Amino acid sequence: MSPKNGDHHRSTALRRVPTPGKATLLAIGKAFPSQLIPQECLVEGYIRDTKCDDPAIKEKLERLCMLSQSKTTTVKRRFTVLSREILDKYPELATEGSPTIRQRLEIANPAVVDMAADASLACINEWGRPAADITHLVYVSSSEIRLPGGDLHLATRLGLRSDVGRVMLYFLGCYGGVTGLRVAKDIAENNPGSRVLLATSETTILGFRPPSKSRPYDLVGAALFGDGAAAVVVGADPVEGKEEGFMELSYAVQEFLPGTHGVIDGRLSEEGINFRLGRDLPEKIEGNIEEFCRKLMRIGGLGDGVGFNELFWAVHPGGPAILNRLEGTLGLEEGKLDCSRKALMDYGNVSSNTIFYVMEYMREELMKKRKGGEYKESEEEWGLGLAFGPGITFEGVLLRSL
Repeated sequence: MSPKNGDHHRSTALRRVPTPGKATLLAIGKAFPSQLIPQECLVEGYIRDTKCDDPAIKEKLERLCMLSQSKTTTVKRRFTVLSREILDKYPELATEGSPTIRQRLEIANPAVVDMAADASLACINEWGRPAADITHLVYVSSSEIRLPGGDLHLATRLGLRSDVGRVMLYFLGCYGGVTGLRVAKDIAENNPGSRVLLATSETTILGFRPPSKSRPYDLVGAALFGDGAAAVVVGADPVEGKEEGFMELSYAVQEFLPGTHGVIDGRLSEEGINFRLGRDLPEKIEGNIEEFCRKLMRIGGLGDGVGFNELFWAVHPGGPAILNRLEGTLGLEEGKLDCSRKALMDYGNVSSNTIFYVMEYMREELMKKRKGGEYKESEEEWGLGLAFGPGITFEGVLLRSL
């Protein structure tokens, strides 16, 4: 829906003035495959589809899904490209040791572009301007491999101009969405009048495999990750009467933690992608996140006098343990990470896309406050967008709500 139709329209009295020349989010969209899996159905389905007859593995997966102890869980549902029809066509996907990278790419390559196109169309529709006005395309995915890449396929599907400037960001993992924002910000601010479409799309097809006691990390992925796509339009100096920015990208910072290359490890093989997550991942993030946030705030000019609870938070929900530790380490008040937890609950961890689901919920939350008469000029003007991934790499954006 276009903002002119009312859903995202805000009166001028309740809007902050955009900063001239700063990259701004002008619209957002999302899309998912048709296959929906409620979390309470996941264990039985996964065990059936992989023909697993090991009670210990089933019990561990139930524990990871928090179904053995209660009927509540941090993830309520996921969307997935994988279906019964796909497994019937490619039974080797559920066979241990089968060389299936060709089959996986036959499924993943078109699927991620289909989802990216749907998310982009929803985003462009909300933006309210024609697709031909897009000057640059940034496409992020860790789920496809081919030449030409998904960026060209997506540009063709959307009917973008043949001279659209394309950037393809492959295999960044969970921080890829915020990397895309950093790249889109640089493009928008250094090319006056440009409008950047940033699209992200992910599927777990490349990593799906039968469970094995030698690969306990597979069960973590089965309990947590989902499929989907997201898109945003980024541009500086919104055109009055045609565009309505809702969040500025004030400053962006990337940093890696030396000596942590093996904490998140992904390897491409004939059987797809094998991921390994170190048990110390939450501790590594916990031990470094406060200084990273302070650094980002200092660069943005907020200074050490601004408290963390004066900000809004859009954090990639890598998992519940990471959110819990971040909340405790930074001393965040209850509710500060609600948008991250809601995105994890509704969609699971969808890798690079998830930060945009969080930001959409954050936009809704800020708008509700203003509609309810709670808006104050000094209240939650600034926020932090954060994501973490292989490296260990931190990506952060200082955000300003308009």
